[in-house]
Amino acid sequence: MFGKIKTYLLVTKPGIILGNLISASGGFLLASRGRIDVVLFLSTLIGLSLVIASGCIFNNIIDRNLDRRMTRTKGRVLVTGRLSPQAALCYGTTLGIAGMALLAATTNRLCVSTVLAGFIVYVVVYSLVLKPRSGYSTLIGSLAGTAPPLAGYVAVTNGFDMGAIVLLFIFGLWQMPHCYAIAIFRFSDYKSANIPILPVRQGIATTRNHMIIFMLAFTVAAMMLTFCGYTGYRYLGVTVVICLFWLYTAWIGHKKGNDRTWSRQLFINSILTITLLCIMMSIDFTVPFAGDMLLACKP
Repeated sequence: MFGKIKTYLLVTKPGIILGNLISASGGFLLASRGRIDVVLFLSTLIGLSLVIASGCIFNNIIDRNLDRRMTRTKGRVLVTGRLSPQAALCYGTTLGIAGMALLAATTNRLCVSTVLAGFIVYVVVYSLVLKPRSGYSTLIGSLAGTAPPLAGYVAVTNGFDMGAIVLLFIFGLWQMPHCYAIAIFRFSDYKSANIPILPVRQGIATTRNHMIIFMLAFTVAAMMLTFCGYTGYRYLGVTVVICLFWLYTAWIGHKKGNDRTWSRQLFINSILTITLLCIMMSIDFTVPFAGDMLLACKP
């Protein structure tokens, strides 16, 4: 019984769900500015959890043949046969429908549309179409990673303002060095599975240069929350420190030759960076200079 429950839990990729809930909470609490609707908060997170779990299940179904060729993923439940593709498909569909129904009942159309768009980009555009055949898969996949914080934000605001745009850039830019760090650390896996990600296509040295550029852009985007009036100077101070530390790690690795150790450290630092940013934007919020929505939706 417990083994079956564990199987159904593992196929949803709990670590990915948790990471996305942290970013969704950051977006929600930033938009709430201290006036937290607990019911809306919980229903948004639960609905998102179900949809993200559904997306991860569909990703596992699509990737199961690739997973057989990678050391990191060859023990996944669909590869080993502990769960059939048919059962996973039914499970994923049920979770997705339940999550979207909960979001539709408790949030707003803009939030639902954001989550649905993220699901389609991740499952169809990234997993099904681009990942096995295009070097641009990481860039497109990063857009799916922006859906949870944006959904959390617009669940509160019911509109798309400059704060939402800045969040889109923050989380989209963060995804790139984060994913590249994984690809370098697991380089042999990606190469054996013939996945055309940047380190496999153009080499680790080129990837390092791209990572530093994305990290610099991420740093600027993260500071824009303060410059646009959405967060205070405590947030700005923490952002500068952690981003400089992340960049320093990338630069030191750029100078040294141990790619595996460096990329693993960079991966850990990327998680630390985005987690601290989410915490700080949740507690050091301000009223923005201009409150007009670029896109507003009626309830």
